[in-house]
Amino acid sequence: MEKTGQIEIHISGRQGAFALSPATYDVKAVLATLQHVEGLLFGGPKRDRPLVSYEIKEGSVRHLLTTALQTVIGFNAILQAVQTQGDLDFLQPDTAKAIEYFQAEARQHDFQFAIKTSLADASTLVIDATTHYERTAVTWVDAEFYFYGRITDMGGSTRPNIHLQTAEAGTVVLQATKEELKRIEGNPLYRDYGMRATGQQDAQTGEVNRNNLHFIEMIDYESRYEEQYLATLRRKATKNDWPLDADAWLRELRGYAD
Repeated sequence: MEKTGQIEIHISGRQGAFALSPATYDVKAVLATLQHVEGLLFGGPKRDRPLVSYEIKEGSVRHLLTTALQTVIGFNAILQAVQTQGDLDFLQPDTAKAIEYFQAEARQHDFQFAIKTSLADASTLVIDATTHYERTAVTWVDAEFYFYGRITDMGGSTRPNIHLQTAEAGTVVLQATKEELKRIEGNPLYRDYGMRATGQQDAQTGEVNRNNLHFIEMIDYESRYEEQYLATLRRKATKNDWPLDADAWLRELRGYAD
């Protein structure tokens, strides 16, 4: 069985006239914390991440996350680096966002967050109303994006949009107008498409502002191998005076036997 360890997010403070405890901690706050857990632990691609189990315990409020020991060791190193550097600019965007969320909650409610692991040499990152764990100002620039995935929802009476389930970025929501959606022929739901969109991107980290993506056009695409299409590209790319046979060269490059 895979070795596991724990990560603890310990929240202390008061909720009105009462000290924080699981009984006085609203379910919305629990859900908001859990929504940031995946980004906190896995700032990059999340497709092959290990299982993370959860429980809440007394002692003010203690969120306990159990996952693979390797993940816990890596997260402990992140906590040490944040304490040493005093900023979040070096972190992956989702991890930085999660810590910024805890910082905002600490200031708004006068809570104290203590984040640590179960390792013997564990570092504890303390976030309260006096700390300043935030990224420097993000420099957004206008950009154009291409997303590929399956449409899982589209429409809306007040804020029309398209939900595209992608392999790398999860569900991407693209804002659209009713007129743009009307022009889409047939029923694209649960079919694979490419989507061209505009939005904003962090000039330093490359992070995409997922709250500001606008649909431009839908692109039909096939993921299967297209020999005829590749042959056309080879003809376009091959000069008449090239001494090599293009097909033979490609077969050799791919490792095919004669």
